[in-house]
Amino acid sequence: MREPACTELLAWAATEAALRPDGFRRVRKQVCKRLYRRIVELHLPGPSAYRAFVAAHPEERAVIEELCRVHVSRFHRDRAVFDALRERVLPALAAQAGGVLRVWSAGCAAGEEPYTIALLWRFGVAPRFPGSRLEIVATDVDPGSLARARRACYPPSSLRELPREWRDAAFDREGRWLCLKPELRAPVELREADLRRDIPPGPFHLILCRNLAFTYFPDADQRAVAARLEALLAPGGALLIGARERLPEERPGLVPDGAVPGLFWRR
Repeated sequence: MREPACTELLAWAATEAALRPDGFRRVRKQVCKRLYRRIVELHLPGPSAYRAFVAAHPEERAVIEELCRVHVSRFHRDRAVFDALRERVLPALAAQAGGVLRVWSAGCAAGEEPYTIALLWRFGVAPRFPGSRLEIVATDVDPGSLARARRACYPPSSLRELPREWRDAAFDREGRWLCLKPELRAPVELREADLRRDIPPGPFHLILCRNLAFTYFPDADQRAVAARLEALLAPGGALLIGARERLPEERPGLVPDGAVPGLFWRR
């Protein structure tokens, strides 16, 4: 599909899914290919016919929402960020948490992010805080992604950024898959939830909301989500968004870290 046609189709589809078309700049070709495959699957002649089909079949909007979901995740993705979490952020939060460190991973996809936090804790932080424990709530809107997270088995390519000693200690090989050991899955509770409507009960010491709300949501939804995230943070807690993302408006209660792009501390 040529670029102008892709841009037009994606702008329409994102709007149908209540998402922000500009957020798809880096992945527009990927999403356009999915949409075009759907058009072919329905034996329709082109995008105009698909729009008419959706108008006549409103239930198809759920399919569009699924086609517009972008799942790009690996263990320890953005290593510098996770190094900062291990070396500085998690120890500071654990010191003030009073025994239980609570984390929310919003938009957890197939579990790579919350399980990475569990590994950071086990191998990098917990030895310094023997009386503390970690609780992680991990949410995503996609049942298929959550099913993969519950299996916790991944291709080796998903683990290529993990330290080798962690990978060897934390995973068992099952055929071509590497499966996270049950004791390392234990701190993570997986829940199906739409960030725009469903939020887990706080407070949390750390919230990760990377490359989701502040990339794909419309401005009004971004402002509402930012307010909810701030309200759910414990005093002194930390919010991590994507390194290329920006909060939709200044929030005096959230102070930029200065060293880690996308990291904010709650006053």
